[in-house]
Amino acid sequence: MSTLVNYSGDNEFYSGGSLCSADLGLMLALGHADIYCPVSKRARISGPFVVEERTKNPSIEVLPNECLFEIFRRLEGGRERSAAACVSKRWLMLLSNMRSSDIRHTNLSAANGASDDTKMASADEDLEVECDGYLTRCLEGKKATDIRLSAMAVGTSSRGGLGKLSVRGSNPVRGITNVGLSAIAHGCPSLRVLSLWDVQDVGDEGLMEIARGCHSLEKLDLTKCPSISNKGLVAIAENCPSLTSLTIESCKNIGNEGLQAIGRCCTKLESLTIKDCPLVGDQAVVSLLSSGNTRLKKVKLHSLNITDFSLAVIGHYGKAIIDLNLCKLGHVSPRGFWVMGAAQGLQSLASLTVTSCIGLTNPSLEAVGKGCTNIKSMCLRECERVTDSGLVAFAQAAGSLEYLLLEECDKITQTGILNAVSICSKLKSLSLVKCSGVRDLPPQASLLSPCDSLRSLSIRSCAGFGSRSLAMVGKLCPQLHHLDLSGLTRITDAGLLPLLESSKAGLVKVNLTHCLNVTDEVVLSLARLHGETLELLNLDGCRRVTDASLVAIADNCLLLNDLDVSKCSITDSGLAALSQGVQLNLQVLSLSGCSMVTNKSFSSLRTLGESLIGLNLQHCNAIGSSRIEALVEDLWRCDILS
Repeated sequence: MSTLVNYSGDNEFYSGGSLCSADLGLMLALGHADIYCPVSKRARISGPFVVEERTKNPSIEVLPNECLFEIFRRLEGGRERSAAACVSKRWLMLLSNMRSSDIRHTNLSAANGASDDTKMASADEDLEVECDGYLTRCLEGKKATDIRLSAMAVGTSSRGGLGKLSVRGSNPVRGITNVGLSAIAHGCPSLRVLSLWDVQDVGDEGLMEIARGCHSLEKLDLTKCPSISNKGLVAIAENCPSLTSLTIESCKNIGNEGLQAIGRCCTKLESLTIKDCPLVGDQAVVSLLSSGNTRLKKVKLHSLNITDFSLAVIGHYGKAIIDLNLCKLGHVSPRGFWVMGAAQGLQSLASLTVTSCIGLTNPSLEAVGKGCTNIKSMCLRECERVTDSGLVAFAQAAGSLEYLLLEECDKITQTGILNAVSICSKLKSLSLVKCSGVRDLPPQASLLSPCDSLRSLSIRSCAGFGSRSLAMVGKLCPQLHHLDLSGLTRITDAGLLPLLESSKAGLVKVNLTHCLNVTDEVVLSLARLHGETLELLNLDGCRRVTDASLVAIADNCLLLNDLDVSKCSITDSGLAALSQGVQLNLQVLSLSGCSMVTNKSFSSLRTLGESLIGLNLQHCNAIGSSRIEALVEDLWRCDILS
């Protein structure tokens, strides 16, 4: 080609200016080209030139995968393999499909002792300590792709691979498939925890690769994985004998067969959650619980097509169960719950939660109380067939009860609750949420014994609960530390003041959110009687609370660290008094919606900000943006919402 170009100087590739730039740009847009044009001090073209188009790939890309595989398996260092993975997607996928056993180790590298991999591991030592001794990664949404999983597998393989992987969602265009999960299986043989949430394209093949490559798997969480069926779960059961925790939720193709395999093979299983799986029935529950060496301690069964037979098996074989959660079991009748309690097998049960189960009635609840003599925590939600007599009978039978929560149990009234509280001599916490059957009744506290053990009382959004009921509660609960009355719009000072006066132990946390009729008189009494112990006070929405309350808090509440006066009728004067108060530990202050707080409070807020870590100034429209910006700059340690 040199004979077609006039030049002077040595035969070298020209590195100077452009040659016929317009034509060359068009030519380069069409493909690759080699141009031979020697360098000279005065390069000038006086004749035509010939361009040779070349479409072939670089020589190393011509090598088949088998040859590249042999090259890659001789790269012993993690740095070298990671660098090779950055060359192209093809190299990355080849490296991600290599197992640790495929890598060829030489005697020379073993003799050298400390290698680059060791140094890399030392560099990540802090990360491993923070993540329970192994590397942890989490992919969410658009970041969840096969390429990222492959890169993680290659990059961490020299340090044993990932120990914990969580995938939440998937990229809608190039999301995670079996290919990405296979890469993890090959590069992370020490994987212990795998969580897949809403991963539509991962199926049995990917889970089977995990089973073949990750024999140390201890925890598996499959949620909304419609492509995974019994076949994948059977592979996990047969290859991962160390499995201790299994969660299956909204997986429509997983049924009895897969869970039966888990029951046969995974004898170390301690925690089981099955939710919204229409193919799961009695056979699965029987297999998981009826084996003689079962270690199950925590069981959650939600929205399943199981019957009385499953609950009978639980009651007979669940000797190790500590925590049992049953929800929306529409095919379980009262006989199922009655047999579960009468079987006398749940002697270790400490916590029971029943939600929306029509089979729970008064007789079955009493049987559960008699059969579970060591139960300490009971949560009943939306149990429409349980009434006062059932609650009282359960309280009499469950002598160890410490925590009781009733939510939307509309047939339980104040009478049943007060009688149950007076019976439970060890009760520490009582929570009532949206119980419409709880209404003001004539005083009857004189007929009941006080519950000196109760430390926490929470009555939230019970529309019928008023001041008369609150006064009775105060007499029954003289040792309260925590009080939550949020959403009780009917209570007034007349009901709260006797409760505050009867509480002898000293209140620590008080929540009066949206108690619209509470006034300064309650806050003044609270500060005077409990100021030495009070640490949290929430007055959000108490619109009748004014600056007088802040003055009392400033003078008496030495230990207060969390104060919420959002939407209260406070002004700049109240904040000025608070900034000069005795409280030394105030860390969180919320003034959201306080429309009468203005720019004049800037100095007060800056003084309070010396100890604050959180300040809420949302919807404080009278404070200018420039003042808020100045506060953000001055209080750099404080998280300010505006």
